[in-house]
Amino acid sequence: MVRLRAIEPEDLDLLYRIENDADLWAVGTTNVPYSRYTLHDYIATSSDDIYADRQLRLIIEKTDVSPLTSHPSPLTIGIADLINFDPRHRRAEIGIVVEQPHRRKGYAREALEALHDYARRVIHLHQLYVIISIGNQPARQLFHSMGYRTTATLTDWLLLSDNTFSDAVVMQLQL
Repeated sequence: MVRLRAIEPEDLDLLYRIENDADLWAVGTTNVPYSRYTLHDYIATSSDDIYADRQLRLIIEKTDVSPLTSHPSPLTIGIADLINFDPRHRRAEIGIVVEQPHRRKGYAREALEALHDYARRVIHLHQLYVIISIGNQPARQLFHSMGYRTTATLTDWLLLSDNTFSDAVVMQLQL
């Protein structure tokens, strides 16, 4: 089971690992490493107000941790973002990253369900969308299974680590 929560200073290490994971750069818009100072400053200055920041970053916590494990309290396993928020048209783009050891266990689905609920009930969004590399079949399958429809293909949209380009698809969900 997972829950979404606001980002805290204690999340700096998680943010640092995710933002500096070069394997993720091909699926996002980042292609340079971030310093701890920059990320610390981001955490400190973010208002956690989607209307002011035009984005919202939430931490994905695994809450079904057994007391017999080395992590008896909730364990941070990823981040979920609403970016490119457009309040006039009531839409936002989704970004989600679950760290490698926790992938393919249903946590991304649970986080997306929670994010959908928040977007619908709290922010009153009409639409969510995601841009996914055409080769990222697990992500495409996840979003499709949650009701997202592929509405466009973006040609040569993402620069890959081998210096080639990949098409991407736009998938949309009407809330």
